[in-house]
Amino acid sequence: MAAHRLPPSLNRLLLAVKYASFRTRCCAVHPNAQYSTVYSPNETTFDKILIANRGEIACRVMKTCHKMGIQTVAVHSDVDSSAVHVKMANEAVCVGPAPTSKSYLNMDAIMDAVRVTGAQAVHPGYGFLSENKEFAKRLAAEGVAFIGPDTHAIQAMGDKIESKLIAKAAKVNTIPGYDGVVKTAEEAVKISQDIGYPVMIKASAGGGGKGMRVSWNDEDTREGFRFSSQEAASSFGDDRLLIEKFIDNPRHIEIQVLADRHGNALWLNERECSIQRRNQKVVEEAPSTFLDPVTRRAMGEQAVLLAKAVQYSSAGTVEFLVDSKKNFFFLEMNTRLQVEHPITECITGLDLVEQMIRVAKGYQLHHKQKDIPINGWAIESRVYAEDPYKSFGLPSIGRLSQYQEPLNLSNVRVDSGIEEGSDISIYYDPMISKLVTYGATRAEALARMEDALDNYVIRGVTHNIPLLREIITHPRFISGDISTNFLPEVYPDGFKGHQLEEDQRRELLATAAALYITAQLRSQKVLGNLRVFSTPVECSHWELCVELDEGSHSVEVTKSGNVYTVEVDGGKVEVSGQWNLASPLLPLTINGTHRMLQCLSRDASGKIVLQYLGTAFKVRVLSKLAAELNSYMPEKVPEDTSSLLRSPMPGTVVAVSVKPGDTVAEGQEICVIEAMKMQNSLTAARQAKVKSVHCKPGETVGEGDLLVELE
Repeated sequence: MAAHRLPPSLNRLLLAVKYASFRTRCCAVHPNAQYSTVYSPNETTFDKILIANRGEIACRVMKTCHKMGIQTVAVHSDVDSSAVHVKMANEAVCVGPAPTSKSYLNMDAIMDAVRVTGAQAVHPGYGFLSENKEFAKRLAAEGVAFIGPDTHAIQAMGDKIESKLIAKAAKVNTIPGYDGVVKTAEEAVKISQDIGYPVMIKASAGGGGKGMRVSWNDEDTREGFRFSSQEAASSFGDDRLLIEKFIDNPRHIEIQVLADRHGNALWLNERECSIQRRNQKVVEEAPSTFLDPVTRRAMGEQAVLLAKAVQYSSAGTVEFLVDSKKNFFFLEMNTRLQVEHPITECITGLDLVEQMIRVAKGYQLHHKQKDIPINGWAIESRVYAEDPYKSFGLPSIGRLSQYQEPLNLSNVRVDSGIEEGSDISIYYDPMISKLVTYGATRAEALARMEDALDNYVIRGVTHNIPLLREIITHPRFISGDISTNFLPEVYPDGFKGHQLEEDQRRELLATAAALYITAQLRSQKVLGNLRVFSTPVECSHWELCVELDEGSHSVEVTKSGNVYTVEVDGGKVEVSGQWNLASPLLPLTINGTHRMLQCLSRDASGKIVLQYLGTAFKVRVLSKLAAELNSYMPEKVPEDTSSLLRSPMPGTVVAVSVKPGDTVAEGQEICVIEAMKMQNSLTAARQAKVKSVHCKPGETVGEGDLLVELE
């Protein structure tokens, strides 16, 4: 019996109905959030779209496609075969092994996937091939729509040298600098001297903070030229560099633009992206606290002028640096969907992916400039698998043993492409998710972000939630006193986690003591009191010792129902809650204030790790007798690491600059480690002779692996 094929229009309608209540961890949105896809079944676009990307952005694009009744095709590397974006798609095609050059950057394999699946259009997401004009040309040659701007705009704006010249011609404010390609390190030094230090050395192609270095002197310039060109070649296949004046202490504010093929272009307000580390954004918000209506309009109008100058059609972002006097200078244009696009969707109500699909099909924009609102405030925190205590975030790898997004909270959106059991590998960007909160006011959005971070459960990898929470609760951030130098200015000695005030320390000690008693009482019920406690079951008073950092604190605890009263450090703390030890979250009321803590680990020896105010604190709870006996135990002598160079993160050895017998000076480069396409130079801590080298270029190393040993 022959199979009956449904008409395309009916198939789209059925898909839209099927996914109308689409609920998944990736790109999930609370029903009260202020963003939506407005889909008209009468407006036909494409039957099938291939998403040439992975992770959260692939899931984000698929979500809108499904709401619009469009079938989706995922591409994936062999290590991503069980990834969430693969499960979410209607079809999936493997395009090669793990390295990006052999899979997600493999144009031949992706073009084959387009042909095999019959996809009518390709959405590139961001990164990878999203700003590759050759990819767009190859799609056009086969009659497949590229959901983005045309090749002319990609080339003009993707090349920072050409884009700057076009911006100047379009009367857009630009940064002083050298309008040509820098070919050698010595030429870079001469140009930098002519411009005047400090200068910014950056890749002509690409973006995302890769291939960028700030140089303050000739030595910085030589080193910056080498690393920037290597990173640019690795990330974008293009090692060309440019140099321009570095504007000290600026804000990074960008304008979202949206244009069609009929000459219509809009600016969708701004995004404040000044909180950065290594030129990569960490926290973004929309709108900016800094812009007044006049400056906002001037920036928006210049962004539209630039878009029209290259006949831009799609969603794009024009980035500006803004000084303390609200002078703004064109930085670059990203001819793709930006990572932080969700906060614009929150305050405007527009689905930018839907708009990109409509424009790619040839439709005119529905809206006029006067229709674009600023409704409320939105904040985005980029949640990464990174160790924030190392240079504000060096990559971490591992498997998510436990994962729970804070979607029980109102006006919270989580764009992610992972789930419990997913692996974070060295091959790709370490982003876990984009956590977005929305409020009628900035204060409301910030309060929701604080709650969302406290309710976010991530186990198995090191993550940057401690840093994110400290940023959004810092008085400078709350007041809007920020710049791209925020992190090094606020944490000049590096990030150390939350620094406890006296009352917070008491809260933590009291909670640890109460949790310890709760666990002991539960064990009594299961095992019998002689196995755990020698005191009767009805005991309601305990004397304990709680160790935190280098200090030891005497604690007295009394219990009445679910309420513990703890006397510690001359104060009294009342802690109450349901005390569900099986839950990763620990909602408590401490002295009348609601707190959400997480018990990350605990063992029979009394060691407990509590996540409190975003930071993980290690404590140890002992009975009074055990604490007295513990004082007789010998202390473990820490390893002398002054002669050992260990890898601070997992990655690949790019270069080794020494061999056994060499004498190295303090600060001299020993080797270079690359992780997630970012190169990190490891240097000698002191002058010494090299005893042995335990790595070679091309090898993969883990965090803590021994690289070089000094005498």
